[in-house]
Amino acid sequence: MVRGLTVLLICQLIGEVTAKALDLPMPGPVLGMLLLFGILLWRGAPNWLNQVAQELLRVLPLLFVPAGVGIMNHAQLMRAEWLAIAVTLLVSTVITMIVTAGALLLLLRLTAGRKASRNATNYD
Repeated sequence: MVRGLTVLLICQLIGEVTAKALDLPMPGPVLGMLLLFGILLWRGAPNWLNQVAQELLRVLPLLFVPAGVGIMNHAQLMRAEWLAIAVTLLVSTVITMIVTAGALLLLLRLTAGRKASRNATNYD
């Protein structure tokens, strides 16, 4: 468990240092997540990292408490800007659904093409 948390925190630290050193417009934790993703693609997911992930998922609802407190602290601002917030949420949700559907269709076409070419070579 300690090993997995250490790896996660080191990836985040490397991401933070890289983002600050290169003055990148991307948050450090996102860079760290991309680094971890690359490592997992290269080496595969070890069991000890899976254990940490399961424990973090178990306590995931606690991570939403600060966001809820922030909403409560800014309730007056949210009342004043409710229309802009609602429009932004609606538009971003629609865009996300369209992009997700497009990606799904693209991947289905790619996998169908691969299956067809694999089946054609199996019958030759």
